[in-house]
Amino acid sequence: MTYPDAMNYIDGEWIDGGSAPGESINPADDAVLGRFFPGSKALVDEAAAVARNTFFTSGWAASPRLRAQVLYEFADRLEAAKEELVELIVAENGKLRGEAIGEMLGSISEARYYAGLARTVLGRTLESAPGNFSMMNREAAGVAAIIVPWNAPVTLNIRSLAPALAAGCTVVVKPAAQTPLTHARVMRCLDECPSLPRGVVNSVNENGTEVGEAMVASEDIDVISFTGSSRTGKRIMAGAAPTLKRLSLELGGKAPAVIFSDADLDVAVKELTHGALVMAGQICVAAARFLVHKSVQADFESRIKAAFKKVRVGPGDDPASEMGSLIDLANQKRIMGLIEQAGDEGELILKGGPLAKGAFITPSLFRIDDVRSDLVQEELFGPIVSVESFEDEAEAVTKANATKYGLAASVFTRDLNRAVRVSRAIRAGTVWLNCHTRLLAEGETGGYGQSGIGRLHGVEGLNDFLETKHVYLEAGAVHGEV
Repeated sequence: MTYPDAMNYIDGEWIDGGSAPGESINPADDAVLGRFFPGSKALVDEAAAVARNTFFTSGWAASPRLRAQVLYEFADRLEAAKEELVELIVAENGKLRGEAIGEMLGSISEARYYAGLARTVLGRTLESAPGNFSMMNREAAGVAAIIVPWNAPVTLNIRSLAPALAAGCTVVVKPAAQTPLTHARVMRCLDECPSLPRGVVNSVNENGTEVGEAMVASEDIDVISFTGSSRTGKRIMAGAAPTLKRLSLELGGKAPAVIFSDADLDVAVKELTHGALVMAGQICVAAARFLVHKSVQADFESRIKAAFKKVRVGPGDDPASEMGSLIDLANQKRIMGLIEQAGDEGELILKGGPLAKGAFITPSLFRIDDVRSDLVQEELFGPIVSVESFEDEAEAVTKANATKYGLAASVFTRDLNRAVRVSRAIRAGTVWLNCHTRLLAEGETGGYGQSGIGRLHGVEGLNDFLETKHVYLEAGAVHGEV
């Protein structure tokens, strides 16, 4: 099936920008799905200028009920387009249909959640002396640029877009080059919202790195919300320094799953098979390191190997598939190189490999003792997981905190006190207890260390798109006879 062209969207109009079209490819079978028109620095400048003019000349930032109405309309249109978007996500991203359905349900929930919060952006007041009043008002930060990755192209757009709109910002969005058709369909949902003023939301397709770099450098953009690798996040941070932009960065992860001797191994294996292989491991919170108490290591390894080996890898639209494809053949080649490295530096427990066609690869497990290895320290972003051992609680925490990342972790134990102790000691933005990969609109996510800056989801998800203004008034005391 061929899908409609993905164009740029500026000031309520669809434009091609004059660039030669590129092709979107299905990673499962290399089929051409459709065309997209790349953006340019000139289009970023135009979109940012439109967004800035709209911010200062319209009533958008001062109209919380309008913002709530737009987000409710957006959620309704996403829901109406759910099946079409699920099909697009599966075709363009390669993930399972069930994963795509979950992505859409989460996105709709996110839009509705922030629709509710749009009407409750609250400040505070105090009287510092008789008749001296301070009002701390929460105001929109300005123009927000949202840079969206390919691994969850709807959810990871809306979890920044929805709070930005709820806060009163105007927006310029850049989709990933791998998923432009999915993004264009989401933008059509926004375009169909009758209450959305022109110029509030704009979108410019990627063209190499030109568009992203132009967003970061633009003097018309006040906030950058980026989800992606720590390496790219550092480049964004450096590029944003001359204009002192506010940054919201959710970056790489290397999530440890700590399995204690008293853990329910049936639960741990079930949770971690899914937690490690969801989206073929191409998600920053995927379980990437299994830290196992030595007394249960052999039992756990046997169970998890059997579970990984049974996972059926195949096209996302095949109901029998249990893990979809990688995003492209280049990443398949990269993961194959990591498997060979794991065999050299550690011991392969289960060696994965490619299928005959498409960007598929079967899961891999490897045992390693050297926590300094790049295989342990770096985000691998695929269905390849290390197994490391520990002897006591202190060593488990030390190893869990041994990388530069701190995005997510999980702890498996029947001891509630231990669960609390260890979850507090692990330096990660999210710690799941006896489960892995639970994400919801109401619960903040974000990272410690090189996993990022700021928080997304939840009430705090608004913070990166808001400023606090102090307004001071000396009204004086009431005088006169009583």
